[in-house]
Amino acid sequence: MGDRLGEREDHGALAPRICIISMFEQEASIWLDESSFLDFCKEIKVDGLLPNFCTLHCTADANVCQVTVGESGIHEVNAALSIYALLASPLFDFRHTYFLIAGVAGINPKAGTIGSVGFARYAVQVDLRYEFDARQIPADWATGYVPSGSSRPDEYPQIIYGTEVYELNDALRQFAVERAGRASLADSQPAAEYRAWYAKNGGGRYRAAGQPPRVLSTCDVATSNVFFHGSLLSESVEKTVGLFTGGAAKYCMTNQEDNAILAALLRGSLSGKADFSRVIVMRAGSNFDQPYTPDTPLKMPLHSGHGGFEPSLKNLYLVGSEVIAAILEQWSATFENGIPPENYIGDILGSLGRIPDFGQNQRRSVEQSGAAKP
Repeated sequence: MGDRLGEREDHGALAPRICIISMFEQEASIWLDESSFLDFCKEIKVDGLLPNFCTLHCTADANVCQVTVGESGIHEVNAALSIYALLASPLFDFRHTYFLIAGVAGINPKAGTIGSVGFARYAVQVDLRYEFDARQIPADWATGYVPSGSSRPDEYPQIIYGTEVYELNDALRQFAVERAGRASLADSQPAAEYRAWYAKNGGGRYRAAGQPPRVLSTCDVATSNVFFHGSLLSESVEKTVGLFTGGAAKYCMTNQEDNAILAALLRGSLSGKADFSRVIVMRAGSNFDQPYTPDTPLKMPLHSGHGGFEPSLKNLYLVGSEVIAAILEQWSATFENGIPPENYIGDILGSLGRIPDFGQNQRRSVEQSGAAKP
C-alpha cells in the first residue's frame, strides 16, 4: 500500500489533523479496506507498536491517519503502550491532532441498543476495585466489588491511582454529536429481532434497548479488562461509575481500552506531545451487557452472536466519517486553533493543572496532594 516513509524525500515530522484509534482488525478494516471517503495510501512503520499492527496508515497528505493499538493479551496494557510509542515517535507531530477513539462496545440496555453510537464525556475505570467472592459476601452487600482502600462496596475509594476517571472536552463532544446526527445508521434484521426481546420482556426497564440504532447524545463509558455480562454486574458498574464521579457520569457502554488510551494521551499532553482537549471517545454498541431476563441462557459468542456486531462496525465508520469531514472542512476556521473546553478536562488527580469538578471528596484529596492548583 503506497510509499514507505523511507522513500519520501521530505523527512520532516508529519502533523496529522486527525488520528483514528482502532482496537482490532475488524475495526481498522472499515477505514482501511471499505472507506470510500478516505484513501489511506501511506504506510509508516512506527517502532514500539504491536508487531502485528506496527504501521500507521495515512492519507496522501497525512491529514488523516489510523492506528490499531491491539487487543491481544491485557487490553489496557497494549493500548497504553501503543499510544505512548506513537506519541514518542520522531516521525510525527501530534500537538494539534484530534484523536478519535472509535471502537465497538458492550451497551447497557437501559441506556441504548445495539448499533447505536455514543460519545463520552467521562471514562471510568471500573476494575480498579477489590473483588470478593460473591457467594461469600455479607448479606447487606449488593456486590463483591469494593473500591480500593475501602471497606464496603458503596464507599468512595480511599486509594486513588489516577486512572479511575477522565473527563473530556464537552464542547468538542457536543460538536461531534451534532455532526454525527447527519449520518444514517445501519441495522440488521437479526439485531432488530434480538432487541425486540428486550422491549417485550423488560417491563419498561429496557425501553431504550427496543428502539432502532441512533446517536446517543450522552453515553459515558466504563473500562474494564474483564468482559462482564449480567444484570447484577451491570448494576455494580452503574453504581461504581456514579460513585467515582459523584453522580456526574452515567454508565452507557463498556470497553477494555479507553482509560488506558486516555492515560497515554494525558501524559503525552503533559510532555507537550499531544493536546488532551482534542480527544473524542466514540463507541458503538455491538452487544448488550446483560440478558433480557435474569434466567435467559447465555448464547456465545456474546459480542457477535446477536446481529449487532456488523452494524456497529458500519456505524463507527458512518458516524465517524461525518465528524472527520467536519474537522477537515472547518480546519482553518475552527479546529486548527482548537475548541476551548468550558468544563474541567483531565484525570481524577487534576494533573493538567485544574481541580476536578467530579467525585466525592475529590477537591479535598487533590488540594492535599498538591496535584493541581486552583
